[in-house]
Amino acid sequence: MTTQRHLERGADRDAAVETRKGAPANTGSTTTRVLGIVALVGSALLVYLALVGTPADVVQNDAVRLLYVHVPVVVTAYVACLTAAAASVMWLWKRTQWWDLVAASAAELGALFIAGTLVTGSIWGGAAWGTFWTWDARLTSTALLFLVLLGYLAVRRIPATSEVRGRRSAIVALLFVPNMILTKYSVEWWRSLHQGSTVLDPTRSPKIQDLQAFTLLYAMALGGVVFAWLIIHRFRVAYLQDQVDELGLTHAIEQRRAEAQP
Repeated sequence: MTTQRHLERGADRDAAVETRKGAPANTGSTTTRVLGIVALVGSALLVYLALVGTPADVVQNDAVRLLYVHVPVVVTAYVACLTAAAASVMWLWKRTQWWDLVAASAAELGALFIAGTLVTGSIWGGAAWGTFWTWDARLTSTALLFLVLLGYLAVRRIPATSEVRGRRSAIVALLFVPNMILTKYSVEWWRSLHQGSTVLDPTRSPKIQDLQAFTLLYAMALGGVVFAWLIIHRFRVAYLQDQVDELGLTHAIEQRRAEAQP
């Protein structure tokens, strides 16, 4: 009887796995393959434009080429943080797993791109300012945003139910928005070594034009493609991990119940 009961529970568990086959079975899809190809070809074109096609700047010389990496990384980081904050708001409203995983995936990518922002910015600072780091308002507020993102990821690793984890992390994610506002306007509110907006300031004429402007805007669009490719993959990994954790907990409970029965 005990053996038969174990076999029945095993069959039920296998059936539960079958019902999840409509969910992502792996991290790839037709969409991610298309995005990956576009990102790969687009990156090759960007390398050519940034290193060969565009001229050196009259003031910064070849150091301006860092702009085609640094600015797209910054913009992508902000998109990731805004996505995480918006998804967290939606989770607080809907309380669904989908929004929680979108927020977590976006925040993880946000941390990655903010780290890239600090690294590329430091390299640019070394070339333009003669120092890789200074406690400038823009740099300091960006570093603070990076710490908040790491805090978000740390909160998600604290053992808790999915409901408690989602609520805690959503509250932390809401801090991304004021921190991004602080970072954005830091060069205007305080004296800063960091330059102001190069392209996206509607009150001034662009300080970059022609092929340089095209390359910069193209790099920002390519950053969006890369972000889309990454977040789809990261979301699917997070979803699969949640399913594994759920099945593992269910299996453990079934085992304990089976052991308790004669």
